[in-house]
Amino acid sequence: MKVTLKILLVVAVFVLIYMCVKSITGPLDFEKEQKVREAAVISRLIDIRKAQIEFKNVHKVHAGSFAELEKFLNEEKLPFILKEGTLTDEQLEKGMTEQEAVKKGLIVRDTVWVLAKDTLFEKGYNVNEMRYVPEVPGDKIEFTMDTATIISASGYEIKVFESGVKYADYLRSMDPQLRYNLIDKAEKQGKYPGLRVGSLEEVNNNAGNWE
Repeated sequence: MKVTLKILLVVAVFVLIYMCVKSITGPLDFEKEQKVREAAVISRLIDIRKAQIEFKNVHKVHAGSFAELEKFLNEEKLPFILKEGTLTDEQLEKGMTEQEAVKKGLIVRDTVWVLAKDTLFEKGYNVNEMRYVPEVPGDKIEFTMDTATIISASGYEIKVFESGVKYADYLRSMDPQLRYNLIDKAEKQGKYPGLRVGSLEEVNNNAGNWE
């Protein structure tokens, strides 16, 4: 009986030690992994914003879906200015403009048309992966995408878009209690429970909610 009791006490001590260590390291591990995932998510949302801004520059509205945005990036071309040479200090002192230098053949300025994806992103960028949330294990998750028209206080129509992903999705497989705490805090503060860029409710100049 005494031996059994001693064994139970030893087990209880080890369990208690484990729980104490876990209560300290658990939140630290969660925060570390959260930062890794959020850095990747933010980088992807910045890419989405860049593409949407250029889409709107061309089409006057935002892309309503990732399929539409991907088609634009993969198929449409944007003007790209090739620049060769610059005005010298002597030319600048004489008041020569860049336009005059081009006419005289002293410098070259030429417009070429390049695929939108090659203008906006580095070579080899996989446009078709843009819709997916990175750094999340398991089945792929897509960012949400939506557009709207907001009437400003002065009566102007303003086109807006929003793309994002919630904590519940990109922090899945992580500690459920700590994940719930983040969601609960955001909802109580009336904030979006995750990461997003743009907004359908207000004109925020396409800002991300992490900025």
